[in-house]
This record gives sequence, structure tokens and C-alpha cells, in this order.
Amino acid sequence: MGSSVLEGFTKSLAMTVLSEIGDKTFFAAAILAMRHPRRLVLAGCLSSLIVMTILSVLFGWAAPNLISHKWTHQITTLLFFGFGLWSFWEVFTDDKESEELAEVEAKLDADWKAGNSVSKGNFKDDNDLKKQQKPFLAQFFSPIFLKAFSITFFGEWGDKSQIATIGLASDINPFGVVLGGIIGQVLCTTAAVLGGKSLATQISEKMVSLSSGMLFLVFAVQSLLTSVREL
Repeated sequence: MGSSVLEGFTKSLAMTVLSEIGDKTFFAAAILAMRHPRRLVLAGCLSSLIVMTILSVLFGWAAPNLISHKWTHQITTLLFFGFGLWSFWEVFTDDKESEELAEVEAKLDADWKAGNSVSKGNFKDDNDLKKQQKPFLAQFFSPIFLKAFSITFFGEWGDKSQIATIGLASDINPFGVVLGGIIGQVLCTTAAVLGGKSLATQISEKMVSLSSGMLFLVFAVQSLLTSVREL
């Protein structure tokens, strides 16, 4: 944990940007921003990603207290190698560039149609009855905010960027990791919301996977060499 805040910041920022661009949550934010007010979509997506980043860093920070630092370092190194090879595998096996975008768009389209049919069926209901039927949180937050938050949170849960953030925080300065992760999420989500589907369709998923694979392998080699020097 003797690493600098700057190292944690730069590694987390680079990893977050390359992992999130072209990710399902990136596409979801872009599509949602086309159908709903951008400020609500941005607020919902960003709030979710910031919460996820903080939780991941806290978990990574606590890991060395549960497992020896030597083991967490070795696990992190293996994770970086694994994610790097996984990214390269995606480059050479995925034939369709926009498959993930189409998948996210189809799911949101289904939700959109279902929501419209429900709203039409309840149009003639009494206003007081509507308020009683609304979820508790919806009385304090916009339903659009909650939708963007939940889609992003559950879409990001268990993603390789979340696991990589846990690994980074367990091995290097957690404050730098959380700062770099949050700034990276702000940059990517803002670009998705402002750029919309037009930006999402111009992104080369293979180039993003190739770049992130190279970055993960660089982190893995650096971590491996650090382990050798410490031994």
C-alpha cells in the first residue's frame, strides 16, 4: 500500500476509460439520453457508477486485512493477465461490432413499450390512487433517475471493470483509485449522454478491446515485476 496517490489515480483512470467506452452501461446511457431528459439520465447513471466505484474500492481496501497482502497482490496480477487475455479473445472472436449495442437497444425498446402500455392503461385512474401505487423512492426521485440508476448499477455489477477496480484498490493507493475511477466514469458517461447513439455507433469495439487488453497486460507485467523485486 506504499504506492502513491498519483499511481492509483492514473491506473484507475486509464483502466476505467478503456473498460467503460463501448460497454453495455455506456450504450444504455446513450440510448436512455435519446428518450429522456439528459440531466436525469446523467444524474442517475453517474450516481450509480460513483456508488459502485466507492463500494469496489472499499472492498479492495479491506481485502488485505482479510487475506495477506502477498496473496492479494498475486490474485491482482492473475486478474490483470486474465482480463488482458479476455479482451484479446474478444477482438479475435467477435465478428459483429455492434452486437452489444443492438442487444442493449432491444432490451430498452422492450422496456419502453411495456412502460408505455402500462401508462396508457392507467391513464384514467384517479391521481390519488396513482400516488399510492408509486414505489416509495419514486415519491422522492424521478422514475427516470431511478431507471437510469438501476440499469447502470445492475449492468455494472460483476463487470470486469468492477473486479479490476477491486484488484487495484487492494494493491495500490485506494484514494487514488477511487478518484481516478470516478473521474473516468464522469468522462465516459458524460460523453455517452451528450453524444448519444451517434457517438456509440462510431466506436470501434474491437479497438477498445485491443487497447484495454494491452493496458491490462501492461498492469499485469508491472505487478509481476514488482512482486519479484519485493521477494
